Amino acid sequence: MLAINRFRVADADQTSFLAMTEQALEFLAGCAGNLDAELVRNLDEPDLWCLVTRWRTVGDYRRSFNGYTAKLVLVPLLSAAIDEPGAYDRPAEVGENLPRSR
Repeated sequence: MLAINRFRVADADQTSFLAMTEQALEFLAGCAGNLDAELVRNLDEPDLWCLVTRWRTVGDYRRSFNGYTAKLVLVPLLSAAIDEPGAYDRPAEVGENLPRSR
């Protein structure tokens, strides 16, 4: 399963954003079930960044948010993400995917 978190980052905020992201990548690399984590930047819109992580299971992804260190490292970064769904998987794994009522 993939987790995709997108960010709009102004030039003035890039240094702090990159520092937070580096900490998050180091933390995520040590999480059980994490297969890969990387930060990528949009080719056409340089203020658009994306944190892409690949997980063995959705449960592993969700458990990565447990604990004190996760709250210190992940929450400040992910609270700055664009507010949109970010969990993806192959269609065969998802099955019938009904939208949540809001």
